[in-house]
Amino acid sequence: LLNCAALGPLVPVGSVVADLGSGAGLPGLVLAITRPDVTIVAVEPLLRRTEFLAEAALELGLDNVEIVRARAEQLHGSRAFGVVTARAVAPLPRLLGWAVPLLTPPGFLLALKGRSAHQEVTDAARELRQFDCAAPEVLSVVQPGGESTTTVVRVSRAASGR
Repeated sequence: LLNCAALGPLVPVGSVVADLGSGAGLPGLVLAITRPDVTIVAVEPLLRRTEFLAEAALELGLDNVEIVRARAEQLHGSRAFGVVTARAVAPLPRLLGWAVPLLTPPGFLLALKGRSAHQEVTDAARELRQFDCAAPEVLSVVQPGGESTTTVVRVSRAASGR
């Protein structure tokens, strides 16, 4: 939970955030709790997970959460967001294809990654060019409590985005 909360300072005030593959609500529900000023759109294709997310949001009194049962690519062209988050969804090259079309320039993807972050950035060179992304940043973000860090890859969509 703390590694999800570490994303909070990276999200601009008042953002609408799409959380791809929201599943158990990580990082989406954690962000909704810690950042009541943002709206979280939890995007999840599986019915049982969307039912869980809806029940959890209701139980937690989170009125800043919208649950959308869909795959990310189903939202391409119909929804756009300033920020997209993802945790344990897919390797970066594949994730970019789902996330970047959802971003309004100069929006950005925040992908929670582990030790493989630098290699995933290298592996995603073709997709980064294809989607006209700015150079990715691999950030080491201090978790609440300050005892450990979370690795986040931030990829911005260029203002000229396609």
